[in-house]
Amino acid sequence: MKAILARAITVVFLAACSAACSNSGGGGSTGGEKYFVYVADYSANNVSVYAIDSTSGALTAISGSPFAAGQAPSSVAVDPAGKFAYVVNEGYHSVSGYTINSATGALTVLAGSPFATGVYPSFAAIDPTGKFAYVANSGTNNVFGYTINSSTGGLTEISGSPFPAGNYPIFLAVDPAGKFTYVVNNNSNSISVYAIDPSTGALTEIAGSPFPTGSTPWSIAIGAAGKFAYVTNGDSNNVSGYTIDSTTGALTEIAGSPFAAGFYPYSVAIDPAGKFAYVANAYGSHVSGYTIDSNTGALTEIAGSPFNAGTNPWSVAVDPTGKFVYVANGASSNVSAYTINSATGALTAVTGSPFTTGVDPVSVIAIRISQ
Repeated sequence: MKAILARAITVVFLAACSAACSNSGGGGSTGGEKYFVYVADYSANNVSVYAIDSTSGALTAISGSPFAAGQAPSSVAVDPAGKFAYVVNEGYHSVSGYTINSATGALTVLAGSPFATGVYPSFAAIDPTGKFAYVANSGTNNVFGYTINSSTGGLTEISGSPFPAGNYPIFLAVDPAGKFTYVVNNNSNSISVYAIDPSTGALTEIAGSPFPTGSTPWSIAIGAAGKFAYVTNGDSNNVSGYTIDSTTGALTEIAGSPFAAGFYPYSVAIDPAGKFAYVANAYGSHVSGYTIDSNTGALTEIAGSPFNAGTNPWSVAVDPTGKFVYVANGASSNVSAYTINSATGALTAVTGSPFTTGVDPVSVIAIRISQ
């Protein structure tokens, strides 16, 4: 079961994507920007790309989509400038790199791609400066770090990499300030926290790390302000919430945490304003929505939650304009799209939703590209 579940992680986590992962615009131009959704189709070995309608949130497949990836693509990351995309190939133990056509969203394979990783890589994250990329390798219990060539997008392994993690590291996130990396250790029920060397990208584990989670943690989301972090605990059917020490990176569990979720919460995403959190419940086929207390970080379930999704919703993403939510439904081979009520956080299905993907979509991100 774990090998199947491990493939399915993805979240638009704001720290990694920065300005590029702002979405909700349209396939057309909005204020000199264009907006796209990228979906990793695990069993189809490709990436589906869609333009976003800025008014409705509806998705339209772009010309040339889907684009070939390696075996069992499990997640997609985009650099903050929206120039390069990186797809983790769990089956090939590699990362495929692409340049992004800023006008169309189309992908072109980078020279030197794919780039080697550890065994069974599951998730990639990019720091907000766009200088460094990190990959969690669940089969070798470590994290690979790379420098990103700003001209070509090529990856070069950082000195000292790979960096040891806990047992079965399955997901990672970089804080919005680019100071710390957070690694979810699925079999250790913990989060390893590392300070990032701003010059080299090397990782050094901080004092007090690793920090405990619930049972079988799968993913972590960090709010844009860097104050709070949330972790989904699959076997516990809940979400752990933490405050982040901005100086040390240390985690302190929020009062009232963990917060109840649906059946097997897998992926979590936070809206860009830090008002709402959304959790994809993989075996419940729905999405739980919460309001976030801006002072304490505590979660309160939104009226009307949970909201229906497809079968096995593995991944949830909030577009950084805060207008739309997208959910990858693995067993349904589609993406559910929703509009967000700006006052309450409630979700309403977009007309035309769900939108067809390749077989077994496990990762969804939405990005904004400035023209």
